[in-house]
Amino acid sequence: MSKPAIGAVSREAVPDADAHAEAFQKTRDARRTELVEDYVELIADIIEAEGEARQVEIARRLGVAQPTVAKMLKRLAEDGFITQKPYRGVFLTDAGWKLARECRERHDIVEAFLRALGVSAETARNDAEGMEHYVSDETLRAFARFVRQ
Repeated sequence: MSKPAIGAVSREAVPDADAHAEAFQKTRDARRTELVEDYVELIADIIEAEGEARQVEIARRLGVAQPTVAKMLKRLAEDGFITQKPYRGVFLTDAGWKLARECRERHDIVEAFLRALGVSAETARNDAEGMEHYVSDETLRAFARFVRQ
């Protein structure tokens, strides 16, 4: 007796080991960069709204403790995405602004695609926040083409 197909799309046989490993590696890489991208994008949003981003505001918006934010800010500074000034806030470097723009663009395309499918504004915004990090460039271009039609 054959097993029923899972989902609506028929699947080919399991990919070869190298292709399978490559796909999982891309997902692991996206997982590692997701947090950095979320922080940089949020910092850009706060700077544009308030002139500077403070650690306490970042923690509040992410729903995490300030020591967690401090640890990530140290990493972002080491990676060249931010600078910090004593008794002031967090500021993006040119590299940080570039990454923030790229993240926003990805987010906006995914969100617009979901909205074009009929997903509510709030759900599309929330879902895009996770999906933007994992969607391939090829798929992102397809989403953009679909939205432009």
